Amino acid sequence: MRFRDRSDAATQLAEALQGFRGKNPLVLAIPRGAVPMGKVLAEKLSGELDIVLVRKLRAPGSPEFAVGAVDESGWAYIAPYAGEVGADEDYLRKEKARQMETLRKRRAEYTPHRAAHDAAGRIAIVVDDGLATGATMIAALHAVRARKPARLLCAVPVAAPESLEKVRPYADEVVCLATPPEFHAVSQFYASFPQVEDDEVMRLLK
Repeated sequence: MRFRDRSDAATQLAEALQGFRGKNPLVLAIPRGAVPMGKVLAEKLSGELDIVLVRKLRAPGSPEFAVGAVDESGWAYIAPYAGEVGADEDYLRKEKARQMETLRKRRAEYTPHRAAHDAAGRIAIVVDDGLATGATMIAALHAVRARKPARLLCAVPVAAPESLEKVRPYADEVVCLATPPEFHAVSQFYASFPQVEDDEVMRLLK
């Protein structure tokens, strides 16, 4: 399965999530890539858009590869293979501090004049443009679960099969359109996959 772009992926996801339309779901996008998707989903499901801020913990010497992820509270998911790729306790402590600083800056930039939307008692749908390792989604779901939603969903267009299984225990329901066995990177499943910049995120959240 291949998507034209993030908008196409979000439109197809919205079809799969039609059962929540009109129930005022809170769509929580993981910045930056998923925010344009979250906007489409929130509109098509007649819900609200917000963000859930998490950052992947990058493997030593391989910044695209996640060895875990951290949320705004400082809670971190550490992948079981982290030590095997050189991410020892000292490295993880420093990397976590770096990513926490980025989270603080992004919160100040993205939603400077308002608190996060209240997820308590609501249907919360956490969306990303795809799952490679699943680390950031696990951190995002953990962060949203702490806010006591009535129902917590993970929604992604595409995922590595083993990563989707890792994520399942953290959500009440997982909606994924495709789990191709040959999975190398999220971008391979999109015809157009440009980087989403901070100014676009801020514009969409206004």
